[in-house]
Amino acid sequence: MSSWVGHWAATRIRRRIFGFLFGFGLIAYVQRTEVTIAAQRMMPDLHLSQLQIGWIEQAFVVGYALFQLPGGLLGQRFGARAAFTAFGIVAFAAVMWTPAAPQLLGGTALFVALLGAQFLLGIAQGGIFPVSNGVFEAWFPARQWALALGAQNMGLNLGAALTPPLIAVLMTGVGWQRALVWAGIPPLLLIALWAWYARDSPREHPAVSAAELAELDGVSPAAPAGRVGAARLLRLLAERNTLLLALSYLAMNYAFYLLANWCFLYLIEQRHFSVLQSGWLAMLPPIVAGVGSGIGGIATTRLCERYGAKWGYRGVPLLALPVVAVLLLVAARTASASVAVVALTACFGFIEVNEAAYWAASMAVGRSDSMATGGVLNTGGNLGGIIGIPVIAWLSGRHAWGAVFAIGSACALAAALLWLAVDAGQSVTGEERGAGAATATLA
Repeated sequence: MSSWVGHWAATRIRRRIFGFLFGFGLIAYVQRTEVTIAAQRMMPDLHLSQLQIGWIEQAFVVGYALFQLPGGLLGQRFGARAAFTAFGIVAFAAVMWTPAAPQLLGGTALFVALLGAQFLLGIAQGGIFPVSNGVFEAWFPARQWALALGAQNMGLNLGAALTPPLIAVLMTGVGWQRALVWAGIPPLLLIALWAWYARDSPREHPAVSAAELAELDGVSPAAPAGRVGAARLLRLLAERNTLLLALSYLAMNYAFYLLANWCFLYLIEQRHFSVLQSGWLAMLPPIVAGVGSGIGGIATTRLCERYGAKWGYRGVPLLALPVVAVLLLVAARTASASVAVVALTACFGFIEVNEAAYWAASMAVGRSDSMATGGVLNTGGNLGGIIGIPVIAWLSGRHAWGAVFAIGSACALAAALLWLAVDAGQSVTGEERGAGAATATLA
């Protein structure tokens, strides 16, 4: 026992901070995915159409997209410790309102209440990943950014993988309302531990050793820069590389939202699997996506190390996104349900392999304003959902899944081409920077 305690005490604090961010990402994806799984039971119970479910999902994406930049700015202003605590509490309240609303309301009022709950959940989660950018910037050397971001994204996909079978099994046994309640309670523990343990920078944390500070001195970028004035905000919004990254992320995220939000219903409606079968099958793509996220972080780090930031960050998206385009067409056109599942699974993996490149590039461009630039990036990404969800809902409601997947294929190709114009080796200030990459571990 004493040796275990000694090992725990000697562990670098940034590993524990990373563990919290991994957990917040996992929980965020459980919270945002569970309604899409419960929708199969919500529709007949609450007399909702598939198009209305699409609008409920759209409400989350609108709130999520609108609060990306404000969430990042709040993180820079008040610090990640306070921001994550506040985001978590609001998200918990929004999750609990969804199963509670049908007990109090009906008809149009209920539909509006469900829209409001998802909109509030989107607002609560909007700042999570922009603020994560700033945490990684403050706690990790630049050479480890892509690796840490790829590893965090594994947590997101683990949450997405766990949700379909978890909610499917729970709602089969106790109904969809209790399923959402039971799945929504555990995050409270993580929020409380974060509020107690976390600090905004290594120098503020009483348990950070002199050795760990020495590892960060000279290689760790500046901590988040506090309040962002109007002039600096305008400069961030007008920065060419940030806007190109956001536009490319927008195109890629049509395909992401297609797989993340609609795969479960697609397997039921088009491939005729049962609810429980679809629940288990729908967890396969995010599992592979989680593996892809880790591989993407490692590959991006190695490419930056060898070719520099400009081509190092471009490499993975230029290779992976065309593969996504092909796999989406295969999934839609094959007559075999098994081949479709394999293609969708592989497709999700090839989408998520790009995440580390997008987010680490936004950090390299934004530097000490990385929370704000992450907000710009993810605003663009979620516009892909805002545009795509009603399109997918309308087409899928008419069983035009072929068109849904064809649009996704075209968007993936467009996302890849836009990377040819991105130069992540240049920051917002115009300063040329190397990749800062070396052999990276989460040391």
